[in-house]
Amino acid sequence: MKTALITGTNRGIGLEFVRQYAQDGWRVLACTRDPSTSRELNQLKSQYPDAIHVHALDVVNHEQIAHLSHELAKEKIDLLINNAGVYPTIRGASFHQIDYEAWAYAFEVNTMAPLKMADAFYSQLSRGELKKIVTITSKMGSVADNRGGGSYVYRSSKSAVNIVMKSLAIDLESKGFIVALVHPGWVRTDMGGPNGLISAEKSVSGMRHVINELIHTDTGKFFAFDGQIIPW
Repeated sequence: MKTALITGTNRGIGLEFVRQYAQDGWRVLACTRDPSTSRELNQLKSQYPDAIHVHALDVVNHEQIAHLSHELAKEKIDLLINNAGVYPTIRGASFHQIDYEAWAYAFEVNTMAPLKMADAFYSQLSRGELKKIVTITSKMGSVADNRGGGSYVYRSSKSAVNIVMKSLAIDLESKGFIVALVHPGWVRTDMGGPNGLISAEKSVSGMRHVINELIHTDTGKFFAFDGQIIPW
């Protein structure tokens, strides 16, 4: 039985990842900031009590990450999905209207946390069979694709995590790891809003197919949920 560690699982894409991997027979270590208020995740756990294990984790709290890694020290983790993310919309999109504290927080969540997670759980991933690290990013982080401007905070945090994961892919290639970035599409979730083009189910199904098909020559690449390569 394979094991996945997934962050940001209380709703939306993260919750759907948990659902689909549990349905497919995986063990899922589901991380959420506050398990006591993660109602849908707890309901899902009740359906798959042997497969889903819920853990409290705020990805900006490095001490909490270290504590969880110690708690899970004996685990063999096949797949790490860095899904937790923020999309600041207030005072984070337009020139002259930037909240610099919100910008710094976005970098903590969207850019720094994925690398910290990979670092903290390196030993567990090294013992896993698949050795895959996948970070959920966004096409909005593509410099080549930016034709609309604005969204300074979100775009920059995603561009930054793209280069961070690209470097990690290079650094861990000789260790047998596969590191990839995946754009989920514009998804109808609390973050994506009601006008999203696809459902969380379709997005995650597509991303899971991409993840499943990843081979060593794919390490360091930037994929869309449908398998297309996105330009940097």
